Amino acid sequence: MEQPELKDASLTVEGAVATFTMQRHDVRNALTGTQLADDIIAVTDWVNRNKAISVLVLTGEGSAFSAGGNIKDMANREGDFSGDVEAQAELYRQGIQRIPLAMNKVEVPVIAAVNGAAIGAGFDLANMCDIRLASSKAKFGETFINLGIIPGDGGAWFMQRLIGYQRAAELTFTGRVISAEEALEYGVVLEVLPPEDLMSRANELAQEMASKPAHAVRMTKRLMQMAQRQQLPDFLDLCAVFQGVCHNNPEHMNAVEKMLAAINSK
Repeated sequence: MEQPELKDASLTVEGAVATFTMQRHDVRNALTGTQLADDIIAVTDWVNRNKAISVLVLTGEGSAFSAGGNIKDMANREGDFSGDVEAQAELYRQGIQRIPLAMNKVEVPVIAAVNGAAIGAGFDLANMCDIRLASSKAKFGETFINLGIIPGDGGAWFMQRLIGYQRAAELTFTGRVISAEEALEYGVVLEVLPPEDLMSRANELAQEMASKPAHAVRMTKRLMQMAQRQQLPDFLDLCAVFQGVCHNNPEHMNAVEKMLAAINSK
């Protein structure tokens, strides 16, 4: 499938792993005042339609993963931060709020390789991913309160599901910036790595996931998301149907045969 045309990012594919790299390091990969929101929406849609892709990796170029909103535009009341209440609400709905909706619909595992500062909406973007790996140089901050605003991109929804209400409340109400090591302690990130090892580890983990039966990977991702919003009896009914689909997919028997061959070879 032909790759989407991106304006402020690049997309590379290695096997069944796609890597999306934000490339507006001149503005620390800000998600407003750039084309990055459009690029993210384009890539997530492409991944969902391209069954040859099993894992998506997100990272940033330069010193930052993403600095979130463009503060200069806020100061000048320009771009996504202009207009009265009604106009502002519409700009959010048609702008940055498209990102959480798109990320929440991604059908494959998404790994954030956080190479540098993930601030405000940039922090939230990382939290929208399934797994976060951090460079030791990374920093994280839910800093909206410092600017007298709220997490308008849905960050309050994602963070408390990730690390629990109390931890999320502390970070959100203080606007405190934390180190990669503290993010590891909080459960924000899975691993902290030397900067030079970040992408190789992200690719290693992505390739391990991508080596699994592709159809089952996508169905498992859907189930894990559905589990967050369904009662157990309803969820188990859904699992039964999904499992029936899996048992009747050729990749299941291929995987079983490989497993038996490995056991018999020991």
